[in-house]
Amino acid sequence: MGSHELSERPRRLLATLVRQYVETGEPVASQLLASRSGLGVSSATVRTVLAQLEDDGYVHQPHTSAGRVPTDRGYRVFVDLLLESRKRTRPSAEVEHQLREQAERSPLMDDVLASASHLVSRAVHHVAFALCGSPAAVLQRLEFVALGGSRVLVVVVSRGNQIAQKVIDAGEDVSPDDLVRAANYLNTEFAGLPLPDVRAAVLARLEQERTLYDELLARALRLAQSTLAEIPRRHTFHVEGAASLLGGPGQEGVSLSTLRALLEMMEGKERLVHLLNEYIDGPGLTVVIGAEHTSPDLRPFSLVASTAVDGTSIRTVGVIGPTRMHYSRAIALVDGTTLAVSRVLRAAN
Repeated sequence: MGSHELSERPRRLLATLVRQYVETGEPVASQLLASRSGLGVSSATVRTVLAQLEDDGYVHQPHTSAGRVPTDRGYRVFVDLLLESRKRTRPSAEVEHQLREQAERSPLMDDVLASASHLVSRAVHHVAFALCGSPAAVLQRLEFVALGGSRVLVVVVSRGNQIAQKVIDAGEDVSPDDLVRAANYLNTEFAGLPLPDVRAAVLARLEQERTLYDELLARALRLAQSTLAEIPRRHTFHVEGAASLLGGPGQEGVSLSTLRALLEMMEGKERLVHLLNEYIDGPGLTVVIGAEHTSPDLRPFSLVASTAVDGTSIRTVGVIGPTRMHYSRAIALVDGTTLAVSRVLRAAN
């Protein structure tokens, strides 16, 4: 039975129960629901409705004499009701202001996403993440920086201010002027192309007869190839808020082994990114509650994420917290922050 199959009275009672339980963490008694639901019904009527909700798997009674608490299925009904009635989110003015300040200090996508995850984690006291992926990053520019002797720092900046860098041994001393000319040549030839196409073009030119290129251009191609070949095709991902897992609200009953598994997932990142990609298949809100997770390690938690698609970039901001989460606040925050991140990065490009 889904939320749309519940009649008005059990829906309102269930929503009141979830809100009360999220606020207090205590089982909710029928007398309290009767007074706070606004339905004007007696405690006896509320108990009858609760008994049916329990039979249908939306609530359960932890102790015989206690009130009820929501199950994962009950949370799902509540979240669906929130999503049905919510208004269009606007970027938080304060969050956008702080992100713009970060972009003024450093317009790099990494730094803006790190700032976003920090702001969200601090606001909701849960684990927060910010993720950006692109089917094919587009080269914005290459830079060569002389480090002394034959060592050269190669900097690859792709559209959206994503950056990768590597120190290369050129095999001989190279003057700063020659490095500038080499970078100008590569930028003129390849800027605006997807990085996989740049890799392929550089390799193709290196395989041509050496006599087609002078030594400077050949060196430029070799330096570029050494760096481009090692740029991982990965998402830019930041996660913050591990401390919230230890003794935070709603973490009661979460085992140490479960917390350890989530911490390991956060530290490894790749597995967490893989799971997020399973859930997120387009723009909009994604809410995964408890038992709905594909990974057993995440089933004591809920995930709330908002995704925006901007050209070839896919940007997601989200939180992972206890199932007893303040869902309406988390939804508004991640949705507004995702919009703010997109606006700030768009303005920085």
